[in-house]
Amino acid sequence: MRSKVRFLLGNHEICEIDQLDPTQTVLDWLRLHKRRTGTKEGCNEGDCGACTIVIASLKDGQLSYRAANSCIQFVGTLDGCQLLTVEDLKQDGRLHLVQQAMVDCHGSQCGFCTPGFVMSLYAMTKQYPTQPTEVQIDEILAGNLCRCTGYAPIVRAVHQIYAAGLPADPAADRVREQLAAWQDETTLKIGDGERTFYAPATEDDLARVLLDQPQATIVAGNTDVGLWVTKQMRRLDPVVSIGRVQSLKTIHETATTLEIGAGVTYSDGTARIAAFYPDFGDMLRRLGSTQIRNAGTIGGNIANGSPIGDATPAIIAMGATLHLRRGDQRRAMPIEDYFIAYGKQDRQQSEFVERISIPKPQSNLHYRVYKISKRFDQDISAVLGAFALTLDDGKINEARIAFGGMAATPKRASRTEAVLRGRVWDEEAVTAAIAAIAEDFTPISDMRASAAYRLKVAQNLLRRLYVETNGSGAETRLAGQEILVHA
Repeated sequence: MRSKVRFLLGNHEICEIDQLDPTQTVLDWLRLHKRRTGTKEGCNEGDCGACTIVIASLKDGQLSYRAANSCIQFVGTLDGCQLLTVEDLKQDGRLHLVQQAMVDCHGSQCGFCTPGFVMSLYAMTKQYPTQPTEVQIDEILAGNLCRCTGYAPIVRAVHQIYAAGLPADPAADRVREQLAAWQDETTLKIGDGERTFYAPATEDDLARVLLDQPQATIVAGNTDVGLWVTKQMRRLDPVVSIGRVQSLKTIHETATTLEIGAGVTYSDGTARIAAFYPDFGDMLRRLGSTQIRNAGTIGGNIANGSPIGDATPAIIAMGATLHLRRGDQRRAMPIEDYFIAYGKQDRQQSEFVERISIPKPQSNLHYRVYKISKRFDQDISAVLGAFALTLDDGKINEARIAFGGMAATPKRASRTEAVLRGRVWDEEAVTAAIAAIAEDFTPISDMRASAAYRLKVAQNLLRRLYVETNGSGAETRLAGQEILVHA
């Protein structure tokens, strides 16, 4: 095992740390240990973007840059990466192109949120060689909240950045060589003397560590577990990160399925899945911010079993299979069988999610996902409905319907499905299915919606599905929206 976490701070400073609180956040480390106070603490839960940093890692031998929320990411997850903050952008006494554009276009007023915006825009210049569309610009900025400027000056800054032409990065080759030299297959083990952080580099080592540490908290993107630390003040021990296990980050296509590794982020998985299920991609663009999608994983969303996790009911409707591993033993199950009760999943001690098998859709499949929330962007769903109907000559051969926010777990609408199978897809079938939804679910009232509202919305979403699939051509979608897809 290796007992030092290694990463590059900026373009030059090599950091090797052998004593570390396993749940210390990157934000706290930057501000308290490095005195880099440009990175701000706002919400401390990954919502406001004031703490945005940029992390570069190797992907297929090339540098891949992503904006991230430093407030919920643990320092140990930086191993083998480059960490960039707003202090790193200024070179030779001159502001970076992004910083200068923010100044010239008056993109900053009180200034508290400005470093986070700058880093999101810097990541944009690494990901988009040509100017992004207006919708894409909105997506890039959706994870950075500002109470002063109204965003218009910041959008103008984007136009100025690309009008000036993106400069080459003189440090890129050196950074790539340094990160390549650090890639190894040893397990990182680091701690503060009392608690421990593990980061295995292979799936076999991950399985062994979890057998040795059955009480471990497994982390992938930290978008959920990070809040256990920052909001609930939980002292986790040990912590096992899957972030270095490359085999869990792969997407493999077979003749009939997409095999999605548990460590595939939303950002990396969107394009591949949306190619077969466009509505899934359309929904994912509303699941958190760019920073959250860059970190959060599809497997983590499933493993946690949240009743309001958006990806899970959408994948249940696809008819996906979940694969789990414990030591050398593997098992598979229909994904809906994984969820037993609130906070309880069919996962044993030392067992982890390995991958998700998503079947490729048949040509006669009608698949829709509808997310209902108070805000269009970056909000937790009150209800999410996912529908998959197989129609032949107007008759329903198969129906898979799943909801989030309607029960203690993501759940299929089994009675509703039974009502629909074998029927002609018409008003009579819709009316019968709407009545069956009330038999499938007894939702609760909470801060996001009342029980009555949830039930009515779920029923109306079924009617919306009918309107979209009966050939009427009625417009049911927001005009001008597009799926944000990155390779």
